[in-house]
Amino acid sequence: MSKTFDVIVIGGGPGGYVAAIRAAQLKMNVALIEANHLGGICLNWGCIPTKALLRSSEVYSLIQHADAFGLKVKGVDIDLKKIVERSRGVAKQLSGGIAHLMKKNKVTVFDGWGKLAGKGKVIVEKDGKKIEELSAKHIIIATGARARVLPGLEPDGKLVWTYKEAMVPEAMPKSVLVVGSGAIGIEFASFYRTLGAEVTVVEVMDKILPVEDDEISAFAHKQFEKQGMKILTGAKVTKLDKSKTNVKCTVETAKGRQEITVDRIIMAVGIVANTENIGLENTKVKLDRGHIVTNEWLATDEPGVYAIGDVAGAPWLAHKASHEGVICVEKIAGVKDVHPMKKFNIPGCTYCTPQIACVGLTEKAAKEQGYKIKVGKFPFIGNGKAIALGEPEGLVKTIFDEVTGELLGAHMVGAEVTELIQGYVVAKTLETTEAELMHTIFAHPTLSEMMHESVLSAYGKAIHF
Repeated sequence: MSKTFDVIVIGGGPGGYVAAIRAAQLKMNVALIEANHLGGICLNWGCIPTKALLRSSEVYSLIQHADAFGLKVKGVDIDLKKIVERSRGVAKQLSGGIAHLMKKNKVTVFDGWGKLAGKGKVIVEKDGKKIEELSAKHIIIATGARARVLPGLEPDGKLVWTYKEAMVPEAMPKSVLVVGSGAIGIEFASFYRTLGAEVTVVEVMDKILPVEDDEISAFAHKQFEKQGMKILTGAKVTKLDKSKTNVKCTVETAKGRQEITVDRIIMAVGIVANTENIGLENTKVKLDRGHIVTNEWLATDEPGVYAIGDVAGAPWLAHKASHEGVICVEKIAGVKDVHPMKKFNIPGCTYCTPQIACVGLTEKAAKEQGYKIKVGKFPFIGNGKAIALGEPEGLVKTIFDEVTGELLGAHMVGAEVTELIQGYVVAKTLETTEAELMHTIFAHPTLSEMMHESVLSAYGKAIHF
């Protein structure tokens, strides 16, 4: 006998659990199916625990530079076990918090794998056995994604790591090679370099952080090299020779072939959507490059089936998944004034040192789309708060439509920019022009003043630089 609900959500990550909560708030009877951990990869093995690791490395770096602040610190050691324990503790605390939210909102949680089983039907499996049969008019797929594996470079959990092993090292490797320089690759490169490992980053594209504005990417590149990171762009790892304790990597570049021997390799070459074994075979659900195709309301071509988050395509960000969950559920519920997502208003953040944050179009993309633009820039060295913090290296860049004054994009590199970016995100969402931003009063002394100055700079009005 199947249990009936209004909405079934398959996957309990930042898309799925948010969709479940919002549906419950709208008085729907909701089932959430999750096989591993409430909160998904983001909370348990991604966004959150990595931030805890990076915070430990940041504190360590500050202590190492204590002398610059007039402080003397003796005998600083790294306790890797404690660093990892703290990171896991943070993840555990938040995962428990989501379990509480499920109870609070009366969402029924099923422990297992969800699979479509005909119109309006979902079976829940555990250890290969069917344990429940559920039915609902609306089914939301939020199964997320997993790390991409390249042939010949398969992770083995010992010498070749995915993000998962990189997050819980038992011992500190002396040398690490990171394959891929997107947000995940660069964050791990930053963590291990700060704690003293020799780090090499290999990126197949001609620049690191490929989605970022060229100028921001180049700035970050220089900063990483200053920290002692070795970066190879336009490069491919073609072969691995493993011994018991290390790996000899063959790397092909435009300049020729080189061999690099390291203790560990971290694979960070993108993701693959989890669309297997969820019953899509006999449905009208379409895939595009492995991701589920949806319309603006997250509906698939199969009536009553929706998809949100990483499984439904880029950008692969937790906050995008959560917002899609809300849009999807509110549309199902018939809430008035639901708006489709504007992807160009989604911020992106990378929590390396220096931090990187962006929203909207890069300068290159704006030009390619035919905009006549005005670009403003302001460096951290012109800001009193940045200098006082001992963080004078950084840049804020803004891009405006010369004709309308619309803020097309904002790009930042430097201390705390992952927090600052929200100012520009709000501005873009409210469709603010340069005039409103110029007339906005920013508190002094703050890092946010650089955002104001960058806007002024686009129009030749910057004061402090």
